Amino acid sequence: MRYVLFICTPVGGEELSPAQIADDPRFTSYIEEVRSRDIVKGGARLRPSTDATTVRVQGDEVLLSDGPFVESKEYVAGFDLIEVADLDEAIALASRHPAALGGGSVEVRPVWE
Repeated sequence: MRYVLFICTPVGGEELSPAQIADDPRFTSYIEEVRSRDIVKGGARLRPSTDATTVRVQGDEVLLSDGPFVESKEYVAGFDLIEVADLDEAIALASRHPAALGGGSVEVRPVWE
C-alpha cells in the first residue's frame, strides 16, 4: 500500500535547511534506512509556510493571500510518498522520523489506488 507521510513542524520551531538536514545524524540515519529498504517512492522538502500563497475562489473572483491556508500550531514542512505492506508498517516508520521525535508530528495518510 502507498501512504503519504506529511512531515509537520511546529510554528516558530527550528527550521532546518537542506544542508543542516544532510549534516544531522538523526536525519542521515533515517534517510539511509528508508533508502536501503526502497520504501520512499517520492517526496519533497517544502519551503517555510510563510512562503505559501493560498488561492480561494468566490464566484468569479480569485482571492490570494500570503501564508498558509489556516492558522495552526504546525505546518507541513515536507512529505514522503512511501510504499509499505500496511498501515502498521507506515506508522512504525513515521514513529522513527526525526520530525516526530523532535517535537513535530508525522501524519500518515493512505493514497487512493
